[in-house]
Amino acid sequence: MRSNKTLKYIIGVLIAAAVPLSFFFVTRHFSDGKLKIPGYYRPEGTHVVMEEGKPFTDTVFHKVKDLQLTNQLGKTFSLNKDLRGKILVIDFIFTTCPSVCPKLTSNMNEIQKAYIQKNPDLVQFISISVDPVRDSVAALRAYANRFHADHDRWYFCTGNQDSIFDYAKNELGLSLDNADVAGDFIHSQQMVLLDTARNIRGYFDGLDRKETGRLADDIYILNIEKRKHGR
Repeated sequence: MRSNKTLKYIIGVLIAAAVPLSFFFVTRHFSDGKLKIPGYYRPEGTHVVMEEGKPFTDTVFHKVKDLQLTNQLGKTFSLNKDLRGKILVIDFIFTTCPSVCPKLTSNMNEIQKAYIQKNPDLVQFISISVDPVRDSVAALRAYANRFHADHDRWYFCTGNQDSIFDYAKNELGLSLDNADVAGDFIHSQQMVLLDTARNIRGYFDGLDRKETGRLADDIYILNIEKRKHGR
């Protein structure tokens, strides 16, 4: 059971700050008089917690394990250890992809621009190559430059191919059934939102501008939630 205190706190912060939200945010969250906090995905069991002196059965959700990658600057890092405290937005690309990846990356860039201007340290964008053998650090840097990425806050990553595919399938739960197929590579067009505790908080069609608009709004809500819980 999730407390309504978080919801009340977020609404209070939004009103007090007079935050300039997108039209999509306003119509989505306030047209029915409710603010929708991003949900949790991939339940793994239950446990009993105490809330206001009473026991409640709460659902335990999957926490995504760590993954070591190398970004377009040649820096090797871990998604959880080195990006602790940051919200993550993750997608999968490869630089020679002719169709899906350019559109996916262009839409990620729109979200990046919205947050780089006013909240540069709020979120880390992660684009992971599914063709790490050919997508060298130099190739990823050139691709990042093509889409005007902020190299400090949007990482284009290579790594061990088996680890990357295992992470996509078993940690993020991405289905390959409806994924884009190009050559020997299969990748999803989904963008995945992870909170600072590394719970999955949303899947978004990266080719749909309404979906990426919803993702941009949910990043902001998770930031307020993070502030409430001191994470």
